[in-house]
This record gives sequence, C-alpha cells and structure tokens, in this order.
Amino acid sequence: MADPVVSAENLTRDYGPLRAVDGVSFSVGPGRIAGFLGPNGAGKTTTLRMLLGLVRPTGGRALLFGRPYAEHPWPARRVGAAVEERAFVPGRSGRGHLRCYAPVAGASRGRVAEVLETVDLTGAAKRRVGGYSTGMRQRLALATALLGDPDLLVLDEPANGLDPDGILWLRRFLREFADSGRTVLLSSHLLGEMERIVDDVILVDGGRRVYSGSLQDLVHSGQCVAQPPPGPGGEAELDKMRAVLSGAGLSCTPLPDGRLWVGAAAQEVRTAAARDGLGADSWRLDPADLETAFLRLTRGRDGEEA
Repeated sequence: MADPVVSAENLTRDYGPLRAVDGVSFSVGPGRIAGFLGPNGAGKTTTLRMLLGLVRPTGGRALLFGRPYAEHPWPARRVGAAVEERAFVPGRSGRGHLRCYAPVAGASRGRVAEVLETVDLTGAAKRRVGGYSTGMRQRLALATALLGDPDLLVLDEPANGLDPDGILWLRRFLREFADSGRTVLLSSHLLGEMERIVDDVILVDGGRRVYSGSLQDLVHSGQCVAQPPPGPGGEAELDKMRAVLSGAGLSCTPLPDGRLWVGAAAQEVRTAAARDGLGADSWRLDPADLETAFLRLTRGRDGEEA
C-alpha cells in the first residue's frame, strides 16, 4: 500500500476542561477524495486546523506526507488549504489578492493567470473582491489554495454559495485532481453532493471518530431504510417492526426522522416480517444512502454507535 498522504494519529485537543477532539485517528491515501463529516461542534474544524499546524494538538500527531505541516520547507507547494473564511481585502482585485499570496507559494504571475483561468475568474480578475458574490469568493479561495500546484487540497465547505453549475464544475475539478494521483480532504454539510464525489468517509461526532473507511463499505446494497405507512400509530408500527427484525437477527437503528435503518436488503426485510406475520407491503423500503448513515451513526434515536 502507498504511504498515506494525510495521517491523524490519536489526535486530541483540549480547551481548558472541554475536550474538542478525543483520540481521532484516520488516514487518506493518494488519489482519493475523502469526505470529513460530522454534526456542528463535532470537532471537524479543530481537526483540520491541527492537520494544518494552526492549532497545536494536546496529544497525538498530525502528519501530511509523513511529517507535520510546519516541517515542510515549502508547505504551500505540497498542501493547498481553504479551511476558514479568508480575510479578503474588499478594495483589492481578485488578481491583486492572488499576487499577494503568490510569493508564499513560490508562484509566478503566470501561475496567477493559470489559477484564475482554472476557477473561471479571469473575467472578474480586475474587479474588487468586495463586489464578489459568495460563490466567486469560494472560487477565489480555491484559486489561492492552488497557487503552489499542491499534491493535497484541504477544503472546508467549498461548495457553499455555488450555484448548481458551480457545484457541477467543482465536482468535476476535484475528480480530475484526484484522478491525476493527488488527494483531496474536504468537509461539507451537503451530504447528497458528498455521496456523488467522495471515495472515502471520515465521520466524527462529539470529538470522536465513529467511522473511517470507504464510502462503498459504509453505504451498500445490503442495507435499506424502512418507513411505516402514514397515519396514526406509526411509532408503534416502527417499534413492532424493529422487534421483529431484531428477533430475526437483523441489526436495525431508529432514525430521528421516524424511519428505521436495517442492515439487510429490502427483500430480506419483507421475508423476515412475513415470517412473523407482520406485513411489510405497505412499508416504504428505500436503499440506504450517506445521509442515512450520517443519521444512524450520529443521531440514532437510542444513541447507538457503530
């Protein structure tokens, strides 16, 4: 196996009595797009900041290409990051902003022109950043991260403010970036979009890792989501179905939206229910998806954890 590009080893961060990150470990290999997910306050941003040397870990190690970020002689040439609201100077042009950051990345004026073209801001390069839309600022932040032509991108909510065409563009760009052998680590709350682009998922909750692995292993055809028929008594029906399926040896977890995640395919659910005399024909059985996995692992009704 190739050496990991990103490696978090038992990362811990305390702020006084508060433990924001509690022993988080994961790795991301080359040529992969990894989605870093979790509810608000789960410790995502703190973990990303530790990876980038912006926050000192209380314990553990954060490594990029086998060493801490600060030990890279030209870090911006290995790692491009956009993890915070960048402090744009409103009166400065988009091109002027990039030229200010270019020396840090060892980038020429020609490279500035290249990244403006890459993120489709050439036509707005002379405009003041204060007049940019949210989506244009997102593109400018990505252009800044790309100045050093890095092998790793670390992005926090890169799709915020993008219109549908912009999201499609970002998806294609990141896929091509990873297919060239480089790596992407990104966080987002847009779970549907994340499911369409990521190869791997790192899921944290309450400062702890609850899953780290491939998207395919997390969401696959051997799972479904059961929703009882509408009307009164839905919760009782849910509890009855849960008891039947558990009795049949099938794992299941109630979700906060009134559905039931089941670790079995739909036909197996119907068979188990029929065997116990509980008809499931009126139930809606949908394939599990990333949103379902997120709810199951972070907010299952009974607080169950994988």
